[in-house]
Amino acid sequence: MDGRVLALVVVVGIIVLTPLADRIRVPQPVLLTIFGLLLAWVTPANPLSFDPALILPVVLPPLLFAATQRTTVNEFREHAGAVFVLAVGLTLATVAVVAVVAHAAGLPWAVAWVLGAIVSPPDPVAATAVARRLRLPHRLVTILEGEGMFNDATALVAYKVAIVAAVTGDITRAEVAVELVEAVVLGVLVGLVLGHLSTIVLGRIHDGYTETTVTVLVPFVAYVGAEHLNGSGVLAVLVLGLYLRTFGHDATTSAGWLLGRAVWSFSDFLITSLVFALLGFELVAVIRSTETSSGTMGLAALVVGTIIVFRAAWIYPAAWLARFRARRRDSPLPTGWRESTVVAWAGMRGVVTVATAVALPTVVATGEPLPARDEVVTVALVVVLVTLVVQGLTLTPLTTYLRVGSDVDETAEIAQLRMRATTAGLARIRQEEASLDEDVRRAAIAQYEGYLSAQETIASARARDDEHARRGRALESVLRRASDAERRHVLDARRRGDVSAASADEVLRDIENRALRDFD
Repeated sequence: MDGRVLALVVVVGIIVLTPLADRIRVPQPVLLTIFGLLLAWVTPANPLSFDPALILPVVLPPLLFAATQRTTVNEFREHAGAVFVLAVGLTLATVAVVAVVAHAAGLPWAVAWVLGAIVSPPDPVAATAVARRLRLPHRLVTILEGEGMFNDATALVAYKVAIVAAVTGDITRAEVAVELVEAVVLGVLVGLVLGHLSTIVLGRIHDGYTETTVTVLVPFVAYVGAEHLNGSGVLAVLVLGLYLRTFGHDATTSAGWLLGRAVWSFSDFLITSLVFALLGFELVAVIRSTETSSGTMGLAALVVGTIIVFRAAWIYPAAWLARFRARRRDSPLPTGWRESTVVAWAGMRGVVTVATAVALPTVVATGEPLPARDEVVTVALVVVLVTLVVQGLTLTPLTTYLRVGSDVDETAEIAQLRMRATTAGLARIRQEEASLDEDVRRAAIAQYEGYLSAQETIASARARDDEHARRGRALESVLRRASDAERRHVLDARRRGDVSAASADEVLRDIENRALRDFD
């Protein structure tokens, strides 16, 4: 099949399977990976193969940056202990345990450490997609997202050190310490510097399109720049994203913020979808190009079992110990064995494991082939396939069976915040009303009082008891019909030429923004 036709099939598959994933309650990344596997398997050649060296610098920066725009520094600070225990402690412990198991199964120590570093990090994209779609408690979502983002930094530093040891045959403890310090310090420093400079630039542009271009560019600059300086590109992007999330909003215009949010939301969706669909192609390509034996598959099964069992063995005691030490109800770690079970089972491997596996060097410093390279690559890809498909497909029914879910009414929370924000704006106007022209004062107060009154009425109609729920559905139905009437009127006026296209589009934007606010 021609590469262009195959690419079109992949895009059509994404369009069809994304809504289907919600309907059948299967995580979208998992469904797209299966789709990519099946499509690649029936395609004799693989015209969609990509350079593994480009996966990390091209794919990771936008995905990690987009993830930081869904959280805050305060949330990470509140759950810092849990994130550190998983993203650093569990990742490094998994590297060591897998290395010991692989060496016991026959791999040389240097290669065993490389394998441990490759399979140690759960995928941040898969974890985020699954956690948010399942409506897990916000605490668990933050923990899984934090682990998924920061464990890449830990695993990639471990991978870099393990590769140096495997290729050169020797690395001292001092060199390892220097690598770790450089990765952390330089990564954080690059992120902070670029975040500060980006905030200054954004504050002086005052143009939505240019502001969005800056926010799209800087994650790639942060990753490549930090890696060039021997720092952690992942840490640089995460620090940059959290810095802009905290300090960048005031420096951005309203148009820039809205456009940037739309661009990053779509970019996150598109890149995630393409990556997991193409992940299936890459898995098939590597399987076809490497020789497998019963010993290799046995090692793969052993490694899969090790990382699944060890993750559970780490999480249950860690959660219990943290709750014992905290002695408070609002624990930042999983509360109870049910939540711990969900976190333990949400260890799907993905993009980083594939990228590091296929990017393995083929020879060592002496010019000889890297020992057991094909075996390491095959084992790593089997780990990705089994964890992503098996754990990804069973996580939803497991969560439902254990009755782990969020009891927060986000609709009510949003409505309350809107009313409080509107009240704050109205209070500011009343503080200044003595100095305002009477017509200006009346217009400003009428706008805010009208919006506040509408929100209070809508919130009351959408209350959670049965009678209010019935009225809420009726209200939404009426508002939808009214919105449709507005939309048709504007479109008809534009079609007849009564108004300019620009004027019609401006009014349509107001209508659609209101519909998005009230209905979605």
